[in-house]
Amino acid sequence: MSAVNRQCRLAARPSGLPERGDFQIADEPIAEPGDGEVRVAVQYVSLDPAMRGWMSDIPSYMPPVGVGEVMRAGAVGRVTASRHPRVEIGDHVTGMPGAQDHAVAAGDAVFKVDPAPAPLPTYLGTLGMTGMTAYFGLLDVGAATAGETVVVSGAAGAVGSATGQIAKIKGCRAVGIAGGPDKCRFVVDELGFDACIDYRSEDVAGALREHAPDRVDVYFDNVGGEILDAVLTRLAHRARVVICGAISQYNAPGGMRGPSNYMSLLVRRARMEGFLVFDYASRFSEATREMAGWLAEGRLTAKEDIVDGGVGAFPDALLRLFRGQNVGKLVLRVAGE
Repeated sequence: MSAVNRQCRLAARPSGLPERGDFQIADEPIAEPGDGEVRVAVQYVSLDPAMRGWMSDIPSYMPPVGVGEVMRAGAVGRVTASRHPRVEIGDHVTGMPGAQDHAVAAGDAVFKVDPAPAPLPTYLGTLGMTGMTAYFGLLDVGAATAGETVVVSGAAGAVGSATGQIAKIKGCRAVGIAGGPDKCRFVVDELGFDACIDYRSEDVAGALREHAPDRVDVYFDNVGGEILDAVLTRLAHRARVVICGAISQYNAPGGMRGPSNYMSLLVRRARMEGFLVFDYASRFSEATREMAGWLAEGRLTAKEDIVDGGVGAFPDALLRLFRGQNVGKLVLRVAGE
């Protein structure tokens, strides 16, 4: 175990796209756990669009990360010290230990995972919050059923790639929207979507007329902005629009822009609903069992885009996410397995 704990802290609140200067890499002594706590040697850190919101001092579903605090992040790692009766040294756990080498956390706030059936990064993606978001967003909020057409933006990203695959497993037609021919090929050829629209080179509304001729029953939105506007023009009767994220708007210097075509919801008797995956925490085990089964059967593909470099690489790795440079779940490797 290293002698110090390297951390990535929030140094300043960004305006627009975060910059490296908004973060500080610092070392401090490794802490010992207190009663009911555990210490975790972090191995992989999750990089998520929600981090941009956590960096801003605005009302949200979670308090903002304080300036000078360790950057909030989900992670998976190995327990190196424990003063909790349920957690033993050597256990692999997930939780929100933040972007650091060694984290002390409440034992009740971490969850054991088994590295035998799936690699550890998969517990940050398909078998983690990413997969839970796709599962409950599509099946509970979107209420997708066999025979319907599901359109997913950010289809080559972490949540989008899982959402389209679940749609196919449930008997739906899955149409992705992604940026660039390579991502579109990945979505169709490797993930099994029926079609993928390249928003950088195609007219999205026009392409939807081709690939979703019966209109869109469920739209799973990860990006917001112009793409959301385009899909709203192609909604089917009683369509459901699932608001998962709006990554195209998070760094807009002039603030977020709302949908201009929202009256389509009235005309099509459709609904638009946002959700937080944490609301389904009591059912995570249910979804994990089903998705693990799909992985074992080869019906579901887990794709992690792993960046090396340790905690010091956190700022640059996060920027890859907002530049759309990742394919699948973006993960930072902090230490080897």
